[in-house]
Amino acid sequence: MTRRAIRTWYLIHKWSSLIPTAFLLMLCVTGLPLTFHDEIDAAMGADAAERLAGAPSADEGLPLDTMLAKAQAERPGEVPLFMAFSQDSPLLTVTMGPTPDAVPEDMTLLFLNRHTGASLGPAPTNTVMDFLLQLHTDMFLGLPGMLLLGAMGVLFVLALISGVVLYAPFMRKLDFGTVRKSRSSRVRRLDQHNFIGIVAFAWMLVVGVTGAINAFADPLTDNWRDGEVARMTTAYADAEPLEPENYGSIDAAMAAAKEALPGRSPQFIGFPGGAWSSGHHYAIFFQGDRPVTQHLLTPALVDAETGTLTDARTMPALNQALMMSKPLHFGDYGGLALKLIWAALTLATIWVLWTGILLWLRRKPGHIERRIEEIRTGGSTFRTAAAT
Repeated sequence: MTRRAIRTWYLIHKWSSLIPTAFLLMLCVTGLPLTFHDEIDAAMGADAAERLAGAPSADEGLPLDTMLAKAQAERPGEVPLFMAFSQDSPLLTVTMGPTPDAVPEDMTLLFLNRHTGASLGPAPTNTVMDFLLQLHTDMFLGLPGMLLLGAMGVLFVLALISGVVLYAPFMRKLDFGTVRKSRSSRVRRLDQHNFIGIVAFAWMLVVGVTGAINAFADPLTDNWRDGEVARMTTAYADAEPLEPENYGSIDAAMAAAKEALPGRSPQFIGFPGGAWSSGHHYAIFFQGDRPVTQHLLTPALVDAETGTLTDARTMPALNQALMMSKPLHFGDYGGLALKLIWAALTLATIWVLWTGILLWLRRKPGHIERRIEEIRTGGSTFRTAAAT
């Protein structure tokens, strides 16, 4: 690699690292407890499923119309927004809101037991976890905050790639993981920074890419609704949004959707007027039956008034990537063991980011040229310095 190419990649690495560092540290610190949100919620008594016994709500139980009526009785004057199913217990959740297009802050999540019909009440609030999730997601800035964090994620991915591009020629004459112990503390810190970074590279790349995808969740969802859903519901283009009092049977809609997508399990239903449906349809989302495919969703759009199927088709690749990126980002698809690995690698990332800050703050005149020369010579400068 030429000196000019090395300089270019070095500058790319420097600025793509420095600009997002503060945001990345915040994301790592808030992401640590969020990785264990299930365990924290359970410890605080928020895991209603632990108290339930019976067949999974996705498979069987009381009629869905009955369950919806119970939810509406708890929140009179509000309309249903979502109904979600469990693959492991009779737990069924219904999200209610003042209007079909209610914002998350105005929504209420209700827990119900589909086996007995009992209401478990609204979801317990966990102020700390809610605060951390909001900070991690959009820094309380809404869509602009999400897009900003998405841009920081893209810069992080660029920093990782440029770091590998620079590390490869530098290490071509050295043993992997070499740390220059005979040099100054700054040089030792640089070698440790590079070593930990390269060890955790694959994980950081996955988390960076999935985080960037998650940050663009709202635009991706809007694009799907305005594009794919609009094409699926062309016949309803000029129809007025369906009023909640005219919603038909959910059980009839579910039967029509299952007939079109046999062998799949329902994950959730988006009611008319929300971001995940049209103004006239129940959007019933089905998941795959294997761990690899359970986050790949296929929606069936059913006319909410008549209960007849309008269309069912796989979501676009970007939206499927969004669905898969969320559990992959937090490592919550492989149990506690995987979460512990995620936590350890998050701590390693914090260390890499912090040492990067220290290296920048304690830089000396001419450090760029010295670093470029070391990379260009593949460690020859290191050998000479170590011998003297």
